[in-house]
Amino acid sequence: MGSEAKRIQEQLERSFTGTAWHGPSVMELLADVDAAKAATHSIEGVHSIWELALHIAAWNKGAARRLSGDRAELSDEENFPAVNDIGDEDWRRTLELLRSYHRELHDAIGDLDDARLDQPILEGMSSVYVTLHGVVQHNLYHAGQIALLKKA
Repeated sequence: MGSEAKRIQEQLERSFTGTAWHGPSVMELLADVDAAKAATHSIEGVHSIWELALHIAAWNKGAARRLSGDRAELSDEENFPAVNDIGDEDWRRTLELLRSYHRELHDAIGDLDDARLDQPILEGMSSVYVTLHGVVQHNLYHAGQIALLKKA
């Protein structure tokens, strides 16, 4: 069966690249999204697909930072970075950043000892286990939003 950390790592991978039990993963949903669609605010007052992609990236990176001892208390600008340049190359760079931060977290989980899972990720914060499952849940929550925005 493998270690619990490896199973969490697999769940993270399923939420991000597939094959998720619930339906399409983050990257499966983004595969056919172009820069114009990603930048569109198709529902007033709701983040764009692009903004959600950057937000997912920020929290994958944030969780990796926390695993390495950094509190990663994201500012509003880090939590939902502004999208200023909306060309095709800018979208490609955003997708690569998203993949890169996912890989960083994925690799960090691969280095975890199961004994650490029940310990706080950092003093005063939730456990490593809860944090990592939270990232998986976060990915899937925003994947659902992206799926709806693609249809809007």
